[in-house]
Amino acid sequence: MNKLQKTAIAAAVAQAVVLHASPAWAQTADSASTGNVVVVSGQRAALQSAQKLKQDADEVVDSIVAEDIGKLPDRSVTEVLQRIAGITIDRNMAGDPNRQSVEGSGVSVRGLTYVRSEVNGRDAFSAGGGRSLGFADVAPELMSGVDVYKNPSAEQIEGAVAGLVNLRTAMPFDYKGFKGSLGFSESYSTLRKGKPSPTGTLLLSNRWNTGLGEFGALIDIAHAESPSRSDGVGVDPYFPHVNSTDPAKYDPSKTQWIPLGVGYRSQDFERTRRGDYAAFQWRPNKDLTAGLTYFKTRYKEDLDEHVVSSSEDKWYQQVASSNAVFDKNGAFQSGTISNPTYGGSPFNSSQRINTRESGTRDISLNVQWRVSPALTWTNDFQHVRSTTEGFDADVSTGFILPNQTMDMTGRVPQITLGSAAYMADPKNYYWAYTQEALDHAEATQKAWKSDFKYSFDDPVLRDVRFGFRTTDREGVNNKAQKFYNWQAITFPWMEGWQIPHVARLNDPRFAGGSSLQTIDNFFGGKYTLPAMLFADEATVRGFPQEWSKIHAYHDVLCAEQAAAQGWGTCDKWKAATFDDPAATNTQKERTNAAYGQLRFGWDDLKFPIDGSLGLRYVRTNGSGSGYVSFTAPTTPTIPVGANATGQDKLINIASFAEAQSYSNSYDNWLPSLNLRMKASDKLQFRFALGKGMSRPDFNQLQVQTTLSAQHLQTVTKDASGATTGVRFDGTSLTGTSDGNPMLRPTTSTNVDLTAEWYFAKAGSLTLAVFNKDLKDIIITQNYAYKAKDVTGKDQTFVVTGPVNGAKGYARGFEIAHQQYYDFVPDWLRGIGSQASWTYVQSERTLTKPVFEAWCSGNDASSNFNLSINGCDTDGRAFGKTPLQGLSRNTVNLALMYEQHGLSMRVAYNWRSRYLLGVNQWGSRGNNGLNTNPASGADRFLIPTTNNDQAFGLPLYQAAYGQVDASIFYDFTDKFRVGLEGTNLTNSYTRQIMQQHSGEFTRQVFMSGPRYTLLATYAF
Repeated sequence: MNKLQKTAIAAAVAQAVVLHASPAWAQTADSASTGNVVVVSGQRAALQSAQKLKQDADEVVDSIVAEDIGKLPDRSVTEVLQRIAGITIDRNMAGDPNRQSVEGSGVSVRGLTYVRSEVNGRDAFSAGGGRSLGFADVAPELMSGVDVYKNPSAEQIEGAVAGLVNLRTAMPFDYKGFKGSLGFSESYSTLRKGKPSPTGTLLLSNRWNTGLGEFGALIDIAHAESPSRSDGVGVDPYFPHVNSTDPAKYDPSKTQWIPLGVGYRSQDFERTRRGDYAAFQWRPNKDLTAGLTYFKTRYKEDLDEHVVSSSEDKWYQQVASSNAVFDKNGAFQSGTISNPTYGGSPFNSSQRINTRESGTRDISLNVQWRVSPALTWTNDFQHVRSTTEGFDADVSTGFILPNQTMDMTGRVPQITLGSAAYMADPKNYYWAYTQEALDHAEATQKAWKSDFKYSFDDPVLRDVRFGFRTTDREGVNNKAQKFYNWQAITFPWMEGWQIPHVARLNDPRFAGGSSLQTIDNFFGGKYTLPAMLFADEATVRGFPQEWSKIHAYHDVLCAEQAAAQGWGTCDKWKAATFDDPAATNTQKERTNAAYGQLRFGWDDLKFPIDGSLGLRYVRTNGSGSGYVSFTAPTTPTIPVGANATGQDKLINIASFAEAQSYSNSYDNWLPSLNLRMKASDKLQFRFALGKGMSRPDFNQLQVQTTLSAQHLQTVTKDASGATTGVRFDGTSLTGTSDGNPMLRPTTSTNVDLTAEWYFAKAGSLTLAVFNKDLKDIIITQNYAYKAKDVTGKDQTFVVTGPVNGAKGYARGFEIAHQQYYDFVPDWLRGIGSQASWTYVQSERTLTKPVFEAWCSGNDASSNFNLSINGCDTDGRAFGKTPLQGLSRNTVNLALMYEQHGLSMRVAYNWRSRYLLGVNQWGSRGNNGLNTNPASGADRFLIPTTNNDQAFGLPLYQAAYGQVDASIFYDFTDKFRVGLEGTNLTNSYTRQIMQQHSGEFTRQVFMSGPRYTLLATYAF
């Protein structure tokens, strides 16, 4: 696999260039039309259709067409999309780099995530605050094709800065008469094994001629179960163990970098997808066609995860064994680590359950009327409703491990925890914590689009298209709490002041709710993990009743401690609920758009030119309601006899907590120009220039703001320490916000230049050069919020939240090639290949730069140096980081064969490393070390027991390549059987955390190969 990764780009270029070095070869490629007849079917026919769409399109488009209904070449829409040049997918769960998504997530086009989604040319989205459809949640069996517009025209719905992904379904008039298809498949995960996971699909379509005109009806149903498993081994950030905490004796070259700890996780994931689609068409006469479609996709997912992770809170007391090995930079390589203070290393063993149920329903009516031979009028009505509901629960036990042994020198970190006897003994465990998050959301949209097309009888003007579109969209998001509701049960750090001792599992009073559990076949058997005590699955899923029982263990011990020391209170555990008014956030949005687009062409030129010129105008009116709260600071007290000045500078604002509403509107003019020059019937060039926009996600627009104030003062004291004077210097007004309802859309100016050579019906060589200049990129910084004081005067809070605070660009090129080699000997006839290489370079520039060489402060959202540039565990900043989610190089290679009823494909997809994020969970914290010499002796090299030196490391996804394959055989022209294999080489997904002492493995994931046996019957 490493060799494949190193040579992937070279292979793609070699195929695209070397094979085309001889003009004679190109002529041979078309010899099938005059020599031996090549039977075109299956995947070859699909490639021909996709190539024809690209060649004839008005815009820059790439497509994948299903061989037949329900026969897209991969097991999910996300995996299908990665085969298109310029498209990449993440291998982590959306928004959570600590967990792997086996089928992939997070589609990017040319390195940018501003992707708009459609179903049959209509807006499509999933509830929860985003604007796009969750492609992994759509049943691929319903799709007849996927189109990706990389520089959309004015005619298309706005919102696609990076690109537009349109999922196409079939219509009954697509078939000449009756069409039936039945499919069944069974999937198997080599890592998970376990129960069967069947998939079934059924399509029925027909059309009839009646006295009222022609009717057509189609139904398509798909049900799929996709169980998978992912195992991961993790390493925590490395901390600087200095030679001396005395600044005068500190020698950076003698620092030893030791990881906080290691751990592992194993997650069983089940996703059940259900897709229902129905379409009806009516054509009373040749000039009028009406179509009604019903599209519903829904899914359930259930993640059951076991995690063992370090809970060390005093890294500076850790000690490496005498035989530990360090590299030349002082970074730990292998050995044993322990903390003598605790008698070992503290760990947590938690079981986590994450469930989600979501669905999107789209009902649409389309009426097309040819008013005259030159004029066509089309109206489209749409109603979308999407819902989602999630529950994320984690219950953890804790234990002290005598030591942890690790070896970082191999491909996967090798870790050794306690012996089987030690890990099975309940006296070594205690109840540690619970945490939960609950959410549910609903979004609806009504849309009406009316389009006119007038065709000209003119040698230059082809047609003019104009129309308008209006939408009303509303979203309600409910979160039971802002973040996770983390609540401690018992920890060693609570002993002596809140509890006399931890609640150990061997104590009969605290034994209920856990059991000894084993993770079999971990990392495909490369690790042997001892059985450990975890919370029972029934305990974790039994929220909140079962959780109350566990937290009652703390109450018993707390009461003992309070009685022994004669004081203290024991607060009861409170479950997260939706009762808080701040849990609900609502946004509404109305858009009105109008466009005009002129298509033209000069066919009599030596090199014919055609194209379109268009302008789209859209007005967006948004409103939101949520919750804003402010707690006034304590009134300053002035000691008796002290002289006080500056009271007039203090700001007095009464405390409030109230629902608030906001409205925002903006206009966007979006011109577009598309030109195509045909050098010959096979060679053509394109130039596309356009402006795009991408509105903020609804999560970024929510109104959830917490305001705070602090009275600033300077105190003067005499020699005895008595206060003699107080000078008030004003009031600091700050705040934090989850959203900013006044955000503007991110806009882009897009330029594309392509060269396209279509040397055969399924053979092409294309080159695209592109540039996207971005403005108003949304980042987290400060913005102003006004509130009135007690006198009615406006006062300004400096609120930390999302703002339009950066600009940037993404530019690069794509090379793509595909062909079938019809000139080869007969025994090789039917062989073909595909290859593409995309290179993207990007940069983001902040409107207000925030870089400082040294980091300071905690992880408050206002610490921009931390959240944007990243900070090491020794306080050093990293500086400029690339755009998140962007790989410079992406390669696709595929070898195909189709002959005599046999169809085979081997596909390889590879992308270079990319930034997952800065300051991500698991690679951040507040307990770094301050080694800034300018901090002063009272701060320099002080271990941060007060949690006031934050760190957050840049986290990268390492280069990743995956091999997939399929083989099908047509027993008859109606019956087909096949086998698909995913990740055949068992590629590992590796994350890298950047530190000044080196780049270290953060996590390595393994999901193992997966196989699917399929059978389809057409009738």
